[in-house]
Amino acid sequence: MTLDALKIPDTPVCVAALEVAGSYCSPALLNHSVRAYIWAAAYGMEHGIAFDPELLYVGSMFHDIALMPEFDSQTVGFDDASAHVAWVFGTGAGWPKDRRQRLAEVVVSHMLESVDVDVDPEGYLLERSTSMDISGQYTDDFSAAYKAEVLQRYPRVGIADEFLACFRDQAERKPNSSPAASLRNGIAQRILTNQLDRIG
Repeated sequence: MTLDALKIPDTPVCVAALEVAGSYCSPALLNHSVRAYIWAAAYGMEHGIAFDPELLYVGSMFHDIALMPEFDSQTVGFDDASAHVAWVFGTGAGWPKDRRQRLAEVVVSHMLESVDVDVDPEGYLLERSTSMDISGQYTDDFSAAYKAEVLQRYPRVGIADEFLACFRDQAERKPNSSPAASLRNGIAQRILTNQLDRIG
């Protein structure tokens, strides 16, 4: 597997999703979102998991958008808030209601402990890829050469410290949120020791 062998979808909806993400996300969070798609799609292709590339890509672009101040919610966790933003985006893109609902499910799924690949393949792939990129799980899914190629093109630019700060802020203000639960389960140490930060 090489990065050039993986085609990033370029439908009008995907182009618009990247534009929105790029307009609001920090460079570190934007690169994380792109890598989330790359790791997910590559894993799906290599393991014969049928998935909708457009749905997975848009979900990747929006899965963390509510960590940004413009979309932060005072009442629900960032994963649920991100799903609402994605749903609204899907409406503007002309997606039917059932496809918007699937998009929201994919976004929420990325913070679940496990996702059934047969029920929600895109959510399964996004949960796996974001866990790898943020907390260092599943890093053996890819060769050292492929990981280095992806990180050279889409560098991490301080994602560990930035993401951990976002999670700590979310947890302090929303103690029942998924970031709070993740911090109680030791994600901080996993974020700070992610081997991907030692590649390059």
